[in-house]
Amino acid sequence: MYCPFCNADDTKVIDSRLIREGNQTRRRRECPDCKERFTTYEMAELSLPRIIKRDGRRAPFSEEKLRGGMLRALEKRPVSVEQIETAIARIKRKAMTTGEREIASAQVGEWVMEELHQLDQVAYVRFASVYRCFQDINEFRKEISRLTRHAKRSKTKSNHSRK
Repeated sequence: MYCPFCNADDTKVIDSRLIREGNQTRRRRECPDCKERFTTYEMAELSLPRIIKRDGRRAPFSEEKLRGGMLRALEKRPVSVEQIETAIARIKRKAMTTGEREIASAQVGEWVMEELHQLDQVAYVRFASVYRCFQDINEFRKEISRLTRHAKRSKTKSNHSRK
């Protein structure tokens, strides 16, 4: 591994640990030449299915687009980078385990909404408003009412299971 600071051709691994449910290895490295330290992330490269866009075009799965959309929805929300990266890893795993060579972008959007629903309801509504093309305030109200009903049902179920 090249040093990103001085371009030396070899670096020393100081520490390695598994992260993201064991799907990725985090390595702390040190350059023997300039003594700078940095972190690298290593994971197996598995082929992701191609994405079928709404207009029928095909495109490669883009983790950057996935992350960008989630980060826009989560902007200024109290969600850690680790939680976001874990959610992205789950979405990628779902895409890989479908066994399909191509999946609809609508499916990926649904997976994103599931993850955002678990992470932060405000981010979920933000994403849903763009993804589902909300046209007016009534569509926001309907979605928020649905979220409220879901939260009440979840609370009732958890109260019943404790008894």
